[in-house]
Amino acid sequence: MHLAGVVGMSVPALQPIFQLLTPFHLLSCLLALLYFHRDWSFGFLFFLAASFVIGFGSEVLGVKTGFPFGSYSYGPVLGWQLWEVPLLIGVNWMLLVYISAHVVRRFTAQKSLQVILASALMVLLDFLIEPVAIALDFWSWENTTVPVSNYIGWFGVAVLIQAIYAYSKFEKQNPLADFLLLNLAFFFLFLNFLL
Repeated sequence: MHLAGVVGMSVPALQPIFQLLTPFHLLSCLLALLYFHRDWSFGFLFFLAASFVIGFGSEVLGVKTGFPFGSYSYGPVLGWQLWEVPLLIGVNWMLLVYISAHVVRRFTAQKSLQVILASALMVLLDFLIEPVAIALDFWSWENTTVPVSNYIGWFGVAVLIQAIYAYSKFEKQNPLADFLLLNLAFFFLFLNFLL
């Protein structure tokens, strides 16, 4: 699916079609991830709700005030919007927090360190995402370049949601999570060179 996306997004004649498919692709990634998740306890449901609300809420705050990310606005590519922010942005936060945390847990059992490392990994992912998102009109920055405040803000919001993930009580095993993170990383890495 990501390979088709790389081809579609990098071929000018196909790009408009693949831009329209972006919301469906993001939702399908989340649904596939949730399909392989086994523990649907209150702790997991709380994490899902909190990650969506905090992620989406931080983006609404960002669009309206410039804090914590900087001054930016969303294009129409990501679908339906509420308060000038695509609803799928909440899904994006949920997805990125989950897969980043899942990968980091392989390297340390210390929860506070998991939070910091997974948040740092999310910032690295955002570093790959930003140029592609701008080129494909997902969003645009007021001063055309991505401000440092974006990465600081991303880290701050990520720490908050990662802490909820780390300290919520549910089984944190998913055979698809690592694969999905690698796919997303390579998808955006390749498009950085092709767009």
